[in-house]
Amino acid sequence: MLSSELINHNIPRLQLQDFIIKAKQLMVDYKTTHLPVTSENKFIGLISEEDLLDFDDEKLTIQVAETFFLKQFIFEDVHFLNAINFCNLHSSNIIPVLNHQQDFIGVITTEDLLKMTGIFTGSNEIGGIIVLELDRIQFSISEISRIVESNDATIYHLNTFNDPKSEKMLVTLHINNREISSIVATFIRYEYHVKYHFGVEHFEEKTEANYKNLMNYLGI
Repeated sequence: MLSSELINHNIPRLQLQDFIIKAKQLMVDYKTTHLPVTSENKFIGLISEEDLLDFDDEKLTIQVAETFFLKQFIFEDVHFLNAINFCNLHSSNIIPVLNHQQDFIGVITTEDLLKMTGIFTGSNEIGGIIVLELDRIQFSISEISRIVESNDATIYHLNTFNDPKSEKMLVTLHINNREISSIVATFIRYEYHVKYHFGVEHFEEKTEANYKNLMNYLGI
């Protein structure tokens, strides 16, 4: 999904001639840390609530804070995950989106971004989670997929993270089956380190065996 498909058109934009008191109130009303400032549909920058607090006279226009404006943005035709990096870098809960003619298109909110990220990672899909810890040289998508598929399961999503502390790679697998004990056992048999796993363990056979043993002990 492209960033343009996540634009929230409800967030207002400011003009340089708007008063500081108006900008502050809009940030409170819309629960934003920043608001976009435009002129004739051209993006001037993001103004932050924190910067506005430096001015005691709320009847001044926001133009007095122009030197503090955040000028960064993302283009409308980039993948929406680029917006996550913007939030991390600039501590903003809105992300300005422009076209390649530098026209202001709108903003993405972190709330909408979080919802789409959840859909993108399959968090709304039922299934089990397996986290493998391995050396980078050991990482093989084809082998990992083969192990999962050999247990009549499918990988919904696969994500990797390089842990700087352990210098290991963490591979998170979202499996389409909540009963993952056989898959975990297969990974262990192939000498993979299963760091975590979350699913529904299959205890029916063990429960039935325990029940029969109890009945035999009671002589029933």
